[in-house]
Amino acid sequence: MKVLSYIALLPFVIACGSKTEKAADKPTPPPPRAPNEVFLSKAQIQAAGIELGTFTRRDLGTEVQATGQIDVPPSHKVSITAVMGGYVQQLPVLPGQHVLQGSVLATLRNPDYLKLQQDYLQSQARIVFLKQETARQQVLNDEDVGARRKLQQATSELRTEQAAAGSLAAQLRLIGLKPERITATNIQPSVPLIAPISGYVKAVMVNPGQFVNPQDVLIELVDRSDLHLELKVFERDIAKVKVGQDILFRVPAQGASAQPLPATVFLVGKAFDDDGRTVSVHAHLHDTGPDAAATAALLPGQYVSARILTGRTPQRTLPEDALVPGGEVSYGYYQVKSDAKGSTFRRFSLRPGATDQGQVAVRPLDKLADTTHLVVKGAYFLDAERSKGQGGDE
Repeated sequence: MKVLSYIALLPFVIACGSKTEKAADKPTPPPPRAPNEVFLSKAQIQAAGIELGTFTRRDLGTEVQATGQIDVPPSHKVSITAVMGGYVQQLPVLPGQHVLQGSVLATLRNPDYLKLQQDYLQSQARIVFLKQETARQQVLNDEDVGARRKLQQATSELRTEQAAAGSLAAQLRLIGLKPERITATNIQPSVPLIAPISGYVKAVMVNPGQFVNPQDVLIELVDRSDLHLELKVFERDIAKVKVGQDILFRVPAQGASAQPLPATVFLVGKAFDDDGRTVSVHAHLHDTGPDAAATAALLPGQYVSARILTGRTPQRTLPEDALVPGGEVSYGYYQVKSDAKGSTFRRFSLRPGATDQGQVAVRPLDKLADTTHLVVKGAYFLDAERSKGQGGDE
């Protein structure tokens, strides 16, 4: 009976043994890791060319990032208007054209111009008569023939007419006419608009035949002789900016390959822009030396990105290959564990700063010692492996 029992149990023992062997052959899944960690085998580390190192201390320049535009002082931008309304008769200038101070930009015509000249000539004629009348009354008064009141009246009327003539003469000068050249046979039917400065025509807003009012802008002029930078610096950085500091700026429209151009801070604003909490910083461009040609090609209104060089201080640095850019915050990796199978690396956040000869100033957002084993080469590979391990999610 015992033999029969052993025979009956034999298939069960064999089945259990088979399941045990299969369970032993199945690999044990690796323990779950933190979202910011990634494990690489020694073969992967070697194939990816990952190298370890530590922070280095370098005397790097500190800088403030800013954006702004090429600008000119308000005195170098002029809007041409008509003091008295009129019809545009001639318009000999085009946008982009260079004009000299005193050049005729446009000619206007209006019957009111003729009336103003007529009033001025009539006032001059009346002054001549009143001078003669005053002289006669003075003679009569000296001889006690005329009444003293008539002399005073003639004198008063002369002064009143002289004031009116002076006002009319000033109005003629405002519209561009010279009163001393106006005669009964030389009344001008049109008036010129004269360029008050030398510069380039930025815009022409009218066309011949159009009627313009005194408040209408006809032409805009820009004098490029004093181009400068107008930058916007955020509140947190403005205390670092001082007059005399150097600036390197680029015009994004010129492409990433364009060399940065130099400038020097000459004015730091003393009030905040309430909307953006920024302060205006003005800088002179360097219009001499090797950068003079590039500076001369700049145009008012062009957008620029700039770095204000505020000083040099010892800073923690890492090679550029150690950083994975991520906007305002970048990322790096350091080794947290290593054994015969491989190494585990953890991602950390940092803020990049100035770059000098391939070394980037960094400010880790986590507390890390200077002796931490950091990945100085191959960070992109680690980040890709970590992303795959998380199913592509960051």
